[in-house]
Amino acid sequence: MKKPAYTLVLCLLLVLLTMLRSYAAAADALPHITPAGTDTLDVPCAAAVLIDEDSGTVLYEKNADQQRPIASITKVMTLLLTFEALSAGRIALTDTVPVSEHAYHMGGSQIWLEPGEQMTLDDMLKAICISSANDAAVAVAEFVGGSEPAFVQQMNTRAAELGLTNTHFENSCGLDAEGHLSTARDVAMMSREILLRHAEVRNYCSIWMDTLRGGATQLVNTNKMLKTYNGITGLKTGTTSKAGVCISASAERNGLRLIAVVLGASSGKERFESATTLLDYGFAHYENVTPQLPENAPETITVSHGTASEVELCYSTPQRFLMPKNTAEPLTATLELPQKLSAPVESGTPLGTVQLASGGEVLARFPVTAAQSVDALSFRYCFGRLVDSLLLYEGDFVQNK
Repeated sequence: MKKPAYTLVLCLLLVLLTMLRSYAAAADALPHITPAGTDTLDVPCAAAVLIDEDSGTVLYEKNADQQRPIASITKVMTLLLTFEALSAGRIALTDTVPVSEHAYHMGGSQIWLEPGEQMTLDDMLKAICISSANDAAVAVAEFVGGSEPAFVQQMNTRAAELGLTNTHFENSCGLDAEGHLSTARDVAMMSREILLRHAEVRNYCSIWMDTLRGGATQLVNTNKMLKTYNGITGLKTGTTSKAGVCISASAERNGLRLIAVVLGASSGKERFESATTLLDYGFAHYENVTPQLPENAPETITVSHGTASEVELCYSTPQRFLMPKNTAEPLTATLELPQKLSAPVESGTPLGTVQLASGGEVLARFPVTAAQSVDALSFRYCFGRLVDSLLLYEGDFVQNK
């Protein structure tokens, strides 16, 4: 009976000790690229921006926050809400989408849907992504939102959630309308959201040619960069009299994913040339590297006065980290972690940081968090352990008797 008695005394003593609060370090990722060498870079358009898709880092901007009509690039938000509904299981690609009189009367680019006609959502998405069909976009908006006005309200709500403070939608297809405005930066942000969260959109936007209605309707992609630019993956073009000629172009090479937005170009040629210039600049000057943690990076930290003796660590260091090419100093990682912790420790609590640096300059910090919770010792817990020990001892005693 000595072992259970010893355990009880030890637990009671530990409960009486003063419990220290967990060490916490705020470690939000910091901007880690200061664009350089872009002063000689110019693109003939009203507004433009180039960002790294993974980090969102801006590599070039020109009038990036100037509000402008964005034409059919509006459909990026329409597609985002549709793919979110698909992911949530509210709709399916095999669902049949009906065509209303309202959708039928959309002008501009279209696939000439007829009132009462039905088409699968999969085919509707092809029409939107390949041919930028306004009638298909409105039909899908009505299908997902119940009506186009209700869907447009959802678009504006989602824009606010994404922090697109300079964006307001009046319709789901991008036809010119009073107050229907966005910016190059906001377009890049919504483009990044759909590409990161719903990569399957690339399967539609990268199609050069396809058919609908059993081959009766031919689809040819409005994004001519699919035939001319190495690594192009999408995303959306747009043209109206007020917006000018626009594009949100996404491309990937050697693990680096970029998004170039061009608004208000004077022609299709200038639109594609501007996007090409921006993407070429990004691929020529930047690359993604994989940060390596120090060899002595611990997997756990000791916890005192807790229901467990240690807590596992969760490192949030990204797999891709944007760096200028040909950097003289390599990327290094250092840890800032306490030697031990005192319970309680809650799951997800920041415990320290991983600091990434190059040439003595700190580029970013990422949090190291607790992978699970560790409760503090309590009389109830210790008493329960004591009872368990007594029962175990009694079982062993009976078995060995």
